[in-house]
Amino acid sequence: MSEASATLSHQEARRVYDRMGRWLDTQAFYEDAATRDLVRHARFEAAEAVFEFGCGTGRFAQLLLSRHLPNDAGYRAWDVSPRMVALARARLGGFAGRAEVVLSEGGPPVSEPADSCDRFVSNYVLDLLSESDIGAVVGEARRMLRPGGLLCLASLSAPHGPFSRALMAVWSGLHARSPSLTGGCRPIDLLSFVSDDAWKVRHHGAFTPLGIPSETVVAERS
Repeated sequence: MSEASATLSHQEARRVYDRMGRWLDTQAFYEDAATRDLVRHARFEAAEAVFEFGCGTGRFAQLLLSRHLPNDAGYRAWDVSPRMVALARARLGGFAGRAEVVLSEGGPPVSEPADSCDRFVSNYVLDLLSESDIGAVVGEARRMLRPGGLLCLASLSAPHGPFSRALMAVWSGLHARSPSLTGGCRPIDLLSFVSDDAWKVRHHGAFTPLGIPSETVVAERS
């Protein structure tokens, strides 16, 4: 199967997540272990400007703005789905002047200014993208981050243990049949996209709640 056929196009992803709407938050049962790990290791309490690539319903943004970011920190987020953008804007309405949610075309954030953020976040989004798009997004993250800024990623990953391997074999089979059956997500190796010459990995975590494997990476721009 070619890379193009193995992942959703940006237009397909928009349709899938428009249909999913608030149901996206039901994935919290396996995502939250990884996102809590990012909160523990990404020093958000010292951040001034956060950019999130693929904010979904705004659940993670709300968590950071309400509990972990300084009161004067700004938050800018992109998402390809108009439905997700509407949900995130409603969710973050109490942070007017600090949080902005932008509808994107689904590609890497090439229009964002260089050195414009000190945290670049993407949770369970890179595992929807083609390998070339993942590499491009990570490249744009490095351009956008200020010196010392942190790349903060979470995604599905390779399975751990027999139950996880069996579960993800079914998952991968569904994805191969039609990526939309898994919301476009499939296991990837985040570290393979974070090269040693461009990044210093500060933290790498692995989690398998209910057999669904995830990993986190926090890396500093070199």
